[in-house]
Amino acid sequence: MPVTATVAVVVAAVLDRSFAELPTRVHPVALFGRLVAPFDREWAHPVAVGALVALFLPAVAGGVVAATTWGASLVSPWAGAGVAALVLFSTTSLRMLLDATATVVAATTDDIETARAELRALAGRDPASLSAGEIRSAAVESAAENLADGLVAPLFAFALLAPVSLSLAAGAAAWVKAVNTLDSMLGYHHKPVGRVPARLDDVVMWLPARASAVLLAVAAGSPGVLSRVQSLARRPASPNSGWPMATLAALLGTRLEKPGHYLLDAGPDFPDADTAARGVRLVSRAGLVAFALTGVVAWF
Repeated sequence: MPVTATVAVVVAAVLDRSFAELPTRVHPVALFGRLVAPFDREWAHPVAVGALVALFLPAVAGGVVAATTWGASLVSPWAGAGVAALVLFSTTSLRMLLDATATVVAATTDDIETARAELRALAGRDPASLSAGEIRSAAVESAAENLADGLVAPLFAFALLAPVSLSLAAGAAAWVKAVNTLDSMLGYHHKPVGRVPARLDDVVMWLPARASAVLLAVAAGSPGVLSRVQSLARRPASPNSGWPMATLAALLGTRLEKPGHYLLDAGPDFPDADTAARGVRLVSRAGLVAFALTGVVAWF
């Protein structure tokens, strides 16, 4: 029943808007992180261990979710839809991202120390010496990047398989989130065990990152901006994160920079508070469009 998949998407969107996140103690992503944590150490053969982790743990997560959704669907199609909705709710995040970004942006105008402290939840950089403009830049960059990682990627996976099977769609969303979680925990240059998880995440995120750029352009009513961001999008070392970040920079006409890593100079200055707040609104609209499109695709 296609309608059950669409209902699952709608319920997930409502849950996200109403509650933002499940409590950490019961959040499936946090529980998955506890499974990953023991692998975050030195190994005699780290690349081989990383390959096994990348292949096995996301498959287990996706398989458990698919089996649970299928079992619930045997009881009732609506029970299956309920489980799928909870899966989407736990594998996606929009409101928390928007709230965290807005908090940082607002604090840059009158409480720079609070802004620096709150930025740690968004961006993996030392905020101690950052100016207000640089903090706003980091917040806007993170909002754009996490739109792709934390929302569009699992929704994309769900939409891809929803016309085939609700249980497979839920499992695919969980698999993608597991891959992304592995990368966020292990995928650093100084962690050889994370080499394969990082490359797998690069492959998985290729389409969602570019889809996120399209969603931002559509949300802003400026699809033509996509033709101007290709060179900017290639400046970050990541093959994917540059696309939503460069698109948002171009839409805002602002400068986004991670010192020593990349410069997205779509404008001469770092975003002021009003510009950064406009960026948050664009990410919000793009996220809502992503939910809506997923629901439409699931229906068919």
